[in-house]
Amino acid sequence: MGARFFDTVERAELADRFEELGPDAPTLLPPWTTRDIAAHLVLRERDPLAGPGLVLPGAWSRFAGRRQAALAELDFASLVATLRSGPPPGFFRIGWVRRLASLNEFFIHHEDVRRANGLGPRTNELAMDEALWLNVRRGGWLLARRLRGAGLELQWAGPTGPSGPAGESRLPASPEHRASCSFTCSAGSERPRSR
Repeated sequence: MGARFFDTVERAELADRFEELGPDAPTLLPPWTTRDIAAHLVLRERDPLAGPGLVLPGAWSRFAGRRQAALAELDFASLVATLRSGPPPGFFRIGWVRRLASLNEFFIHHEDVRRANGLGPRTNELAMDEALWLNVRRGGWLLARRLRGAGLELQWAGPTGPSGPAGESRLPASPEHRASCSFTCSAGSERPRSR
């Protein structure tokens, strides 16, 4: 049996949270609201022309911003339903994309919404924490490539593996977040490489 796809869990829980809070709830990414994050996530998976502008600078980024703003004007319930339905056939259904990029994206934005609305850190099931730690080991250098001044501290501990809540390590590793955080990885873990 293959590894579980936790992006599906995060997608469903985030869609539930959007429905609970509505379109105008705050996020940790002001001035973005829940409506803006929903539009961002729909654009990421469903607009192959503008989607690259979410990571590419310049004209691509400005184009993606205009397309995202147009999506944000749509009915919020429709945006949430589109997000909940999952990605269309293509790139975002590939296993490694789901396990790495999509899990990171949905987890981080779910926390953006939760924490801005008074919900603190959550306790994940062990398999989810393992999946998040695996992503830290595999892609930490990529996620932190544009991170400046966040106070991220890595401590290499004993041979038992990473410790602490894996989700806490995801937030400052996202370029959008500038919070301070520290977490511990095992000496046997692959250390994130700086570039």
